[in-house]
Amino acid sequence: MIRFNPNVESVRPSATLAMTGRAKQLRREGLPIIGLSAGEPDFDTPAPIVEAGQAAIREGYTRYTENMGMLALREAICRKFEEDNGLAYTPDQILCSSGAKQSVALAVAALCRPGDEVLIPAPYWVSYPEMVRLAGATPKPLATTADDEYRLNPSALEEAIGDATRMLILCSPSNPTGSVYPREELEALAEVLQRRPDVFVLSDEIYEHVLFDAEHVAFASLPGMKERTIMVNGFSKAYAMTGWRLGYMAADPSIVKTSAKIQGQTTSAPCSITQRAGIAALEMDKRYVTDMVSRFRERRDFVLEQLAAIDGIRCPRPEGAFYLFPDVSVYLGSMSASGRAIETSEDLCFYLLEEHHVALVPGGAFGDPGGLRISYAASTEDLQEAMRRIAKGLSELR
Repeated sequence: MIRFNPNVESVRPSATLAMTGRAKQLRREGLPIIGLSAGEPDFDTPAPIVEAGQAAIREGYTRYTENMGMLALREAICRKFEEDNGLAYTPDQILCSSGAKQSVALAVAALCRPGDEVLIPAPYWVSYPEMVRLAGATPKPLATTADDEYRLNPSALEEAIGDATRMLILCSPSNPTGSVYPREELEALAEVLQRRPDVFVLSDEIYEHVLFDAEHVAFASLPGMKERTIMVNGFSKAYAMTGWRLGYMAADPSIVKTSAKIQGQTTSAPCSITQRAGIAALEMDKRYVTDMVSRFRERRDFVLEQLAAIDGIRCPRPEGAFYLFPDVSVYLGSMSASGRAIETSEDLCFYLLEEHHVALVPGGAFGDPGGLRISYAASTEDLQEAMRRIAKGLSELR
């Protein structure tokens, strides 16, 4: 019998990848599946970024870079923080990695120890608790609801913090809900944290530029928070660069140095070609991003309108990212016309996938079994047909 690391055995497979895999299998079998489960823009990478990647290949930038990322990229990231967030960082406070996902994992691995607890507002991105388990620490979900617009309130945070608390993970704009914390709510959370200077904050701001009706506030910009905040960001979402795999963290130099040590013994630096493309992304005309976000806003409004017409569904209006997280608990405990029992949101998602050919992600994977995630990073035509199928599928449940 093969024995594995118990930390690894405690990790659950990604539900988003599992649903995407099942959808692809059904599509290969010839079924007309519409996928609304993927967390990536459906737009092409902007031309200036592509051209920079091609130029990097032609000009021979195909070798290892510094483990922390090439200096020119880290300097460009420092300029981004100064211009966008009013934050001053130096290149030794920046670590570039193979995607923001890796930056999150590195920070958790560097700071969290066995016996530590990590507070994670739910619904949460599926990988947060698994990364905590992989580090040997314990994830502690903090439930929020549609009535709260899926935002953690200060009293709940104060009640949850204990002697074992090591870190709070925040994501704004949020995956999977699209919720955005306004400045006053972040300041109230920071006020609670100021009474516990031993607790770190991992602020995942990968959707910073995919924002509709709200101001983005960098958590590290709040009074007293910069030294204790690990800012994570990247290029996948705002620049349609998911496959390029480039992210970064900004933090105290000791945290960056320790995270870089882990990276140096696992993956080393991100792809040299991608790093050159990343510099181009930060320096290009921002209209590429604003045009994409405008299209996302139109799609959000359409899907919200369609959901509002379905009996029993509650869904807060998301202010960022490209997801909706409707509460579908009214449909749990029902039965389909084919005799399928719908007891959980996972049952509901597989019913909609296998009988109505729409791929969604069950809310249980995000820590909220009463909801499900809809990604509207799809064409208008696909969204129109998908919402028609979802409405029909739900109307047939009894």
